[in-house]
Amino acid sequence: MQRTKYASEFKDEAVKQVIDKGHSVVDVAKRLGIPDNVLYAWVSKFKKADEPQSSDLKAMQAEMAKLKAELRRTTEERDILKKAAAYFAKQSG
Repeated sequence: MQRTKYASEFKDEAVKQVIDKGHSVVDVAKRLGIPDNVLYAWVSKFKKADEPQSSDLKAMQAEMAKLKAELRRTTEERDILKKAAAYFAKQSG
């Protein structure tokens, strides 16, 4: 039995019909003339590629925590500088 090769554009369009347009895998497979299990595999592969990996997720969470701390520190510095500017404006005026 020979395996059929499908173009990546064909695969993308088939997956889009299932994911974006909400058609069932069985209906799309039947309309396109491909086996159901092949389309299920493409959809599964697409969903896995779309999810962030756990290591990526942990790295993103760590960076977000770092950026929040930096924002908090910068906001505090800005507030201190505003108060200092107001104080010195009173002193000179």
